[in-house]
Amino acid sequence: MSNNGNTVLGILAGAATGAILGILFAPDKGSVTRQRLADEAATRRDYMADKASELRDSLGHTISTQKENLDHQVEAIVSNASYKAEDVITTLESRLKDLKAKNKNLQKKA
Repeated sequence: MSNNGNTVLGILAGAATGAILGILFAPDKGSVTRQRLADEAATRRDYMADKASELRDSLGHTISTQKENLDHQVEAIVSNASYKAEDVITTLESRLKDLKAKNKNLQKKA
């Protein structure tokens, strides 16, 4: 996103510079040139505000999507860990049962 943002800003800066230089070298009265500069500045300001808004919305959507993906992945990991923990507990309970039986047999022999 950063490279795209820098590219857009570079293009806009170049276009604004070209427009301003074109107006400054135009053979019009000072008042007309000043008005053109003001109009061009207002147009560029509005354009930049629109692009900033679009970028903010796009970034918000991307963050939201990534958060949802992360939430799903965390749920899957927790679920998987839960199943594995259940397997470990079942195995340990089985071994404990076997050990208790062996211990009982040893106590009977003694």
